[in-house]
Amino acid sequence: MDVVIGPLDLSAHVDEALAVQAAAFGLGPDEVAVRRQIVQRHMTYRGARALGATVGGDLVGFVYGMPNDRAHWWSTVVEPYLRARDNDAWLDDSFVITELHVHPAHQNRGLGRSLITTITDAATEPRSILSAIDRDSPARGLYRSLGYQDLARQVLFPSAPKPYAVMGAPLPLRRR
Repeated sequence: MDVVIGPLDLSAHVDEALAVQAAAFGLGPDEVAVRRQIVQRHMTYRGARALGATVGGDLVGFVYGMPNDRAHWWSTVVEPYLRARDNDAWLDDSFVITELHVHPAHQNRGLGRSLITTITDAATEPRSILSAIDRDSPARGLYRSLGYQDLARQVLFPSAPKPYAVMGAPLPLRRR
C-alpha cells in the first residue's frame, strides 16, 4: 500500500499519534497520558503544525513542530546548555521539531526523512532545532544526514531518564 503524507489535525488524532510514539519509544500508559496533555497544549501555540504518514487510512508516523519561543519550557531547559557552548542564538529564528515518530513496522523506509523535510520545507525560519536521546541511533543518523549538528550534548530534562543532545540545521534540510 502507498504511504500518504499530509497535514494532520493532531488535536483530533492525538491518541493515534501517541500509539505510534508509544510503539516507537516504548512508552507505558502513564507516560502516554502525560504526553497527551503536552501535545494538546503544544497544538495551541502560534505556528504549531503537524503532518501524518498514513497507510490505508492508518496513521503510521507523524511529526509536529512550531516556531521556537524562548519562553516555552523546552527552550528554558536547553538554553543554559546551548549558552555554555555559545550556541544559544539557535533558539531565535528556528523551527523546532517537537516530535518525530514512525511505527517500528514502518521504519527504515524513508518516512521519517519525508516527514521532517516536508514540515521544515514549509517553515519560514532559516533553521531548525530538535532534541534527541544522546546516543548513536538511527534517529541521530537520520538527523546528521539531513545536516543537523550537535549544539549541546548531555542535556538533562526533568523526569527524563537519559540525557539528550540538542541539534540544529540550516533550512532547507540537506537532501541525499
